[in-house]
Amino acid sequence: MSAITIKRIYEPAAKADGFRVLVDRLWPRGIKKENAHLDEWAKAVAPSDALRKWFNHDPEKWAEFCRRYEAELKENEAVEALIEQVKEHKTVTLLYAAHDEEHNQALVLQKYIHKRLK
Repeated sequence: MSAITIKRIYEPAAKADGFRVLVDRLWPRGIKKENAHLDEWAKAVAPSDALRKWFNHDPEKWAEFCRRYEAELKENEAVEALIEQVKEHKTVTLLYAAHDEEHNQALVLQKYIHKRLK
């Protein structure tokens, strides 16, 4: 099974990252596309604009955000394409821009993909 890690896009790229996938709907501020070292920008798997705006990175909304985002993922065809890409690589790093390392969509997506690959 592939190793799926998560990392802020503002951290330097490393060879150990493997296949690097940005999972934000919006391009991260201050990052030039040529400096991002991305293999894929999977913006279609990011939370919907409505969910992203509702959550607004409020830790008190975290549990409900996780529930709503997982519901979106179950209905999102783009997730299947991402899972197929994950299967093709030994290591995949899901990149996100949020400051909060404990409450972000990459964590939810990582857990969701792991469940789907079992």
